Amino acid sequence: MKSVVTVRNLNHAFGKGELRKPVLSDVSLDIYQGEIVILTGPSGSGKTTLLTLIGALRSIQSGSLQVLGQELYGASKKQLVEVRRHIGFIFQAHNLLESLTAQQNVGMSLRLQQDMSLAERSAKSAEILRSVDMGTRLDYYPENLSGGQKQRIAIARALVSEPQLVLADEPTAALDSKSGRDVVEIMQELAQEQGCTILLVTHDNRILDIADRILHMEDGCLARDTALRS
Repeated sequence: MKSVVTVRNLNHAFGKGELRKPVLSDVSLDIYQGEIVILTGPSGSGKTTLLTLIGALRSIQSGSLQVLGQELYGASKKQLVEVRRHIGFIFQAHNLLESLTAQQNVGMSLRLQQDMSLAERSAKSAEILRSVDMGTRLDYYPENLSGGQKQRIAIARALVSEPQLVLADEPTAALDSKSGRDVVEIMQELAQEQGCTILLVTHDNRILDIADRILHMEDGCLARDTALRS
């Protein structure tokens, strides 16, 4: 299988001098094309830090991290931006723009595709919103939507540009059990249709069964790597 993410001897710390606090210690792992990988562990174990490093949102301090074939250690800002263009991000806080409709929020992810007209962006946004059962709320603003509906829009926004990698940080944390289950199953279905890879950080034990593998972190180290499906 093709490796989408390759991590070798990755270390990371916050602060300097006496205030320096290590958060990742000698982490090595591989994530392969088409996998759904869930990252678990207690608060402060380094999960979100690892996710943001893989997402090219932080600079690599020590070790090697290759994402979609690009080495991120020592990469330029331009190279990091290019990597991020191929990644879809879903966070606990849906981060929707309150002044935009559901369709406009999703369409924002397509603005970098210069060969796509406004009409094409609008049509593609509507299509993916229908696929997450939000087709009747294209013109709704976030203030008029439930938490589960907002997260469906966030999923549509992350997947509309057909990224090769999706990174999700606690996407079900603010949702009830049914809404949480619905959104991860939507993520799973759309990712399988598009052939992309998902890395999902969660404390929600109710959704672990969607994973192909579960990675568990303790004190900044990768403690366990458990395959659920071969």
